Amino acid sequence: MKEEFLSQLIEQNMVKHQIDSYNRFVEDRIQAILNEVGEIKPDLPEGEELVIKIVDVNIKRPHINEADGSVRKVLPKEARMRDLTYSSEIKVTMTPIFEGVQQESEEVTIGQIPVMIGGDLCWTSDMDDEELRDAGEDPEDPGGYFIVNGSEKTLICMEEMADNKPIYQDDDGEQVCRINSEQAGYVQRHVLRRDDDIVNISFANVKKTPAVALIRALGYETDREIVQAIGEEYASDVYLNMYETDASNQEEAYEYVANQAGITSDVEERVESILDDYLLPHLGQEPEYREEKAEFLANMIRNTIALGKGDINEDDMDHYANKRLNLAGELLEMQFRSVFLGKWGLLARMKYNFRKSAKRGRLPSLQSTIVSDTLSKQIMGAMATGNWVGGRTGVCQRLDRDNRIKTLSHLRNVVSPLSSERQHFEARDLHPTQWGRIDPIKTPEGMNIGLRTYLAMSANVSTGMNDMEKNSLRAKLEEEGLEAQ
Repeated sequence: MKEEFLSQLIEQNMVKHQIDSYNRFVEDRIQAILNEVGEIKPDLPEGEELVIKIVDVNIKRPHINEADGSVRKVLPKEARMRDLTYSSEIKVTMTPIFEGVQQESEEVTIGQIPVMIGGDLCWTSDMDDEELRDAGEDPEDPGGYFIVNGSEKTLICMEEMADNKPIYQDDDGEQVCRINSEQAGYVQRHVLRRDDDIVNISFANVKKTPAVALIRALGYETDREIVQAIGEEYASDVYLNMYETDASNQEEAYEYVANQAGITSDVEERVESILDDYLLPHLGQEPEYREEKAEFLANMIRNTIALGKGDINEDDMDHYANKRLNLAGELLEMQFRSVFLGKWGLLARMKYNFRKSAKRGRLPSLQSTIVSDTLSKQIMGAMATGNWVGGRTGVCQRLDRDNRIKTLSHLRNVVSPLSSERQHFEARDLHPTQWGRIDPIKTPEGMNIGLRTYLAMSANVSTGMNDMEKNSLRAKLEEEGLEAQ
């Protein structure tokens, strides 16, 4: 039995979870981000209308443009020897529609992304052992890393709180509910804090606002509706929260939320944008989801109050059921999304270039409006420095090649987002749910002890289920006589 287990470990790729994550990013997630945009509407002079539809994305395997103008494929060995970045161009097919007339589609290059060794985009992914040796590669090399400016780099797995799951804790006498609301890769962090019996919520531009004000803004106008939604057993606490809020109907609630968010113009439109786009986006980002958001928010308020009264127990943040790992694909998606959709990102620059050219009385080609090195420079810069979107540091590191064991350990490294400068005694302790998942011995001494860990040899990383798989599982459970609660 022991020999069989060891042989399975040897046969399996120890970094398969990283390779699979990267493959999902390039095959599905980039297209999904572009689909979110759907179409681009540049600002043109009055009377002119241009819509640019994003049709498809195409990412080919790594090639190199030589000084003589020739284009040929490049292998990892050559990238290492010539201090190149092993990367692929992202080409997007766009169709302009000017004044309602569809123009000829154009394929444009929006930038480059690094290619993971062993991923589907890598030339070595479909080579046998003999071909790998001929290409100067080690057949036993696990892959799962990148080559940036000739240096081998690895993206470190990052621990995060589970998305879309409220976590209730008692923080030095204050009751806190935290939830990372995730929708299509976009994550909005919410914090409910009960201080002096008042439950405040903070998210996006809304800071320390009584949560009942948002419930009223979402459509629960009467006091009775709000009390019934949160729970009549906590009616006195709910009334205390309502008296704290200077709003007795939905219109006044809009004004109250606007004041808390610093909104002075277009109050109704901008508050509705906060309610739809930024408040619990995982429930939906359309107006029809407001009632569901009100019910979800009321449930979080009830549990926060219940925790303060000792009616429920706080959640264990160190329990691995409350954690998730961001792998290479998710980390690259964060960076890609930030660069592509950010305030001064690629799309914003494209619209600006269109507007500038339109003022001169001409419409430019699509490729000329795209600053393709914007995406490449920012992603490659993050890979080179390790500084990631969201203020994370040390996300990308130079791969340790001292020996094979150290290389595999580095590729299976897991880092906590907690600061190493603070004590965090419980977070550093070995937790029972880490059994079989996290190596109980290998962790550095000193400030990073317990915060920098490594996946156990038997551990793999599951990817969750999509909606189709969830519906299939639900149907099977219902066949067995189980009902959803």
